[in-house]
Amino acid sequence: MLLIKNVSFNYNERSVLRAVSAVVKSGDCLAIVGESGSGKSTLLKLIFGQMDVDNGSISWKDQPILGPKNKLVVGHDFMKYVAQEFDLMPYTSVSENIGDHLSNFYPDKKKARVKELIEVVELEGFENTKIQFLSGGQKQRVALARAIARRPEIILLDEPFSHIDNFKKQSLRRNLFAYLKTNNIACVLATHDKDDVLSFADQMMVLHNGTVLVTDTPRDIYLNPRHSLVAAFFSEYSVIDGHYYYAHEINLIEDGLLKAVIKHNFYKGAFYLIEADLNGTVIRFTNANALKENSVVSLELSR
Repeated sequence: MLLIKNVSFNYNERSVLRAVSAVVKSGDCLAIVGESGSGKSTLLKLIFGQMDVDNGSISWKDQPILGPKNKLVVGHDFMKYVAQEFDLMPYTSVSENIGDHLSNFYPDKKKARVKELIEVVELEGFENTKIQFLSGGQKQRVALARAIARRPEIILLDEPFSHIDNFKKQSLRRNLFAYLKTNNIACVLATHDKDDVLSFADQMMVLHNGTVLVTDTPRDIYLNPRHSLVAAFFSEYSVIDGHYYYAHEINLIEDGLLKAVIKHNFYKGAFYLIEADLNGTVIRFTNANALKENSVVSLELSR
């Protein structure tokens, strides 16, 4: 397993991470979320050994992860890291990039393996296209396929779907996480996208200003956010009597104790997001139809 124990890191005397701990078992996925600058990417770099921890330790299967002070060549054979800057060979083809580190002793096996990976990242038809002619999203998919080509024991992903458009993102996400789980590959994922987390992560860590706000299953954190940062990550929310309610947990009824004045309607496709004034507090809830502005409605809380 990956063991992160009380890790702290400073940059130019500024504290970036403080006493961060986590455990990730083989085949499990830990999603790290937080605002920009919260320390997500820094933590991935420390796990990879790209930088040295100031305090604490990181190990994989009891093998210490060493940084530049103790290891001349950054990285480990059992681990792959897909950063937001893609490390690809621009003047070679998609197939050549993906198969770069695969053995040439068995060309048929190599060809079959590259074909399998191209299907995982949905790049059929681009096998012979040079990287320089690909879009940012296509390059990101090549980087993902390249990272899993030799079946690492653990993979680190920094915003792995950030360049990929919505037309491909959903199916690619399902393909990749299914592949990692089937092949028992541990995953640590830094992301801003709740869809990377809810359906695929086994654990979720929320970082805030370099410290761990909470670590738990995505389901438990979603159902009991306890912090505005956590609630905002998942959905629109309102604070009523000191409790957090997602927009879908506030319902329109015929007559009730909660009275609100409608201010705005926002069309969301399958529903409207309604903004209203509840005793001087702005709240937001969902409804099938738009509501007349400045009208008074009754609401109930479903949780």
